[in-house]
Amino acid sequence: MATEQDLHMNGGDGETSYANNSLIQRKVLMKVKPILKEHITKVYTNIDVSDCLKVADLGCSSGPNTLLIASEIMGMIDEISLRLKKKKTPAFQIFLNDLPSNDFNTIFNSLPDFYKNLQHEKGHNFGPNCFILGAPGSFYGRLFPENSIHFFHSSYSLHWLSQAPEGLIGRGLNKGNIYIEKGSPEAVWKAYFEQFEHDFKLFLKDRSVELVKGGGMVLTFIGRSEHEELTLPTLIGMALHDMVLEVQRYI
Repeated sequence: MATEQDLHMNGGDGETSYANNSLIQRKVLMKVKPILKEHITKVYTNIDVSDCLKVADLGCSSGPNTLLIASEIMGMIDEISLRLKKKKTPAFQIFLNDLPSNDFNTIFNSLPDFYKNLQHEKGHNFGPNCFILGAPGSFYGRLFPENSIHFFHSSYSLHWLSQAPEGLIGRGLNKGNIYIEKGSPEAVWKAYFEQFEHDFKLFLKDRSVELVKGGGMVLTFIGRSEHEELTLPTLIGMALHDMVLEVQRYI
């Protein structure tokens, strides 16, 4: 679909880049860290991943947060291996997934320094045994072979829908908005709920095929109650509305 080519976070490492404007997302990653540790521990201790642990980060975007989760997971597994007195920490295959238009170049350019720091912090065995790969594509479709991934992680991504709700297209029910507003009619709420339900079912169905038996997932995304106002979508919507009005002045 067209959105897969058009939508992405602002790339690079400049002042307005996502890399330099993702502090909230980083705080969320750190807040969820105990939950992540609990579930990655269950996976590692309950299934045989002695040779290579395969992890996929879905909706990875770009910037320092992208490789932070990989570093955290590897540190957790190394700690568990030492505690369980296993002979060695397994190799790691980390798949970074986002839409094809994501700034993967910036991520890959940062890998040499990442591997170097990894070896410095965790020992010389980590660099050669860590393999980070890109997996571009929508996570609302298949991304990996059957029974191939031990652990899926996604943070602040699954609240993005695959498309505008079909029930709203061409009906003018949510005119001027790109989200559910406090005063939006019931039909708008219903359309967004049905689109999310459709997308999330697709997501879970595909991950269930790709996940090895006994594997796990940790998914973090924004939710809201019927009467709760979301600040970030409101600000984005206001900015887009002002931009459209500015363009219309010159047409």
